[in-house]
Amino acid sequence: MTKEKKRGFWSWLGLGRNKEQESVDEQATADTSASPTEAVTSPFEDHQAQAPAQSSADSSVAAAVVAESAVNAPAPVDSQPVVGAPVTEQPHAEPEADTTPAPLVAEVSEPVVTQVPEMVSEPVSEPVAPVIESVTLPAEPEPEPEPEPEPEPEPEPEPEPEPEPEPEPEPEPEPEPEPEPEIPPVVAAVEPAHTEEAEAEAEAEAEAEAEAEAEAEAEAEADEQPQEQEKPTKEGFFARLKRSLLKTKQNIGTGFFGLFRGKKIDDDLFEELEEQLLIADVGVSTTSKIIGNLTQHASRKQLRDAEALYGLLKEEMSDILTPVEAPLQVEGHTPYVILMVGVNGVGKTTTIGKLARQFQSEGKSVMLAAGDTFRAAAVEQLQVWGQRNKIPVIAQHTGADSASVIYDAIQAAKARGVDVLIADTAGRLQNKSHLMEELKKIVRVMKKIDENAPHEIMLTLDAGTGQNAISQAKLFQEAVGLTGITLTKLDGTAKGGVIFAIADQFGIPIRYIGVGEGIEDLRPFHAKDFIEALFAREE
Repeated sequence: MTKEKKRGFWSWLGLGRNKEQESVDEQATADTSASPTEAVTSPFEDHQAQAPAQSSADSSVAAAVVAESAVNAPAPVDSQPVVGAPVTEQPHAEPEADTTPAPLVAEVSEPVVTQVPEMVSEPVSEPVAPVIESVTLPAEPEPEPEPEPEPEPEPEPEPEPEPEPEPEPEPEPEPEPEPEPEIPPVVAAVEPAHTEEAEAEAEAEAEAEAEAEAEAEAEAEADEQPQEQEKPTKEGFFARLKRSLLKTKQNIGTGFFGLFRGKKIDDDLFEELEEQLLIADVGVSTTSKIIGNLTQHASRKQLRDAEALYGLLKEEMSDILTPVEAPLQVEGHTPYVILMVGVNGVGKTTTIGKLARQFQSEGKSVMLAAGDTFRAAAVEQLQVWGQRNKIPVIAQHTGADSASVIYDAIQAAKARGVDVLIADTAGRLQNKSHLMEELKKIVRVMKKIDENAPHEIMLTLDAGTGQNAISQAKLFQEAVGLTGITLTKLDGTAKGGVIFAIADQFGIPIRYIGVGEGIEDLRPFHAKDFIEALFAREE
């Protein structure tokens, strides 16, 4: 009885422990079979890992055990045999229970579950619930970290389609408020209605006055126009010529004025003048002639001022050009045949086109003959000029005989009663004897139809070639006998002095000079105008 009483007493006292131990065991087995030791070892791991959630739950269980042990402190020895009787001796069980509570729970857990399932089952069921609640609470925080992997915020990128700017273009119809400003214009339009009428009346009056003044001015100008129209045409012609000869004037003409200013007439001055003339391609023989004449005039008139010598130089050079001033006259023959000759690239075909346009503007009928059958696109170039001016062009295929083309052209011109026939020829160097012989052949063929043809053999020279132009003029003169010269590209060279050398050495009439690209820039040569433009002083 005493034993049973003791057992009953201690069992009553031991029920707390057993219930706690069993509750822990049941929690470990029933709740999570995979982690039975977590509830026991969690206090130690929590202290190490610093997990406040689990440590608080386990500490509550430990406090309950300590409280019960404190109440039953007088007889702890007897309590051990009940629990540990089947396992180990009583005196050994006491230190184990005090020092290592975790192993005791682990060791006792298994036998308690096996030995006293029946007696403890009923009372344990009631206290287990609160213990489970206290223990499940730490278990609950374990799933609490589950929200941590919550990737649910990842769908938050879904608002990315939200910034769909597509609906934003909807503000574009916002210009619809434009009808709103319609209301103020209505009010504003009413107010300016009166002001606009007043302004319109004022403007009408001002316009009437302006028209009256304009009519008065127009009448006054109409009276003055006949006098003013002549001046611009004359001044424009002269100004354009001066501008075209600007580069040539740097060496001769106005370039001499700086040479003579403030100097005495002596041998040094004449030497400087001679050098300047040679630089301008006047030529050695022509330069010597000019210097000799100036020296005689200066000694005879006993000139002391060098500026007076400037006027003598102008007269001397004018005397050289005046004899060769002979504009082309195309009357007296029908057709009047002009044969264009020259070296490659001097501008023969372009000169033909400009001459044809000028003759046509004078009321003459013109025909062109494409005698340059050697150069590529030469026929097409002449045909373009004919199409522009509506002038017929006689041509054959490339490589055809030039003499035959010109022969056919003369026959056609006679049949049609054309006033002027201009025949083109291939460019040829003056030192190519076989080409010069071909040119002689063309002249002989032309004379078979008309003994006087060609009526004009015009040599086209490039002023930029300088002294080489003198060689060309000499050889072409010997081959076919030149009757006229056209000097082109005077606006693009500083060697325009070659015109004095050609005029002095050959005496061949200079028909035209080219001072630009336009049709009107090919103009008849006038010695006086040329000299005035060359020696004109700039203000």
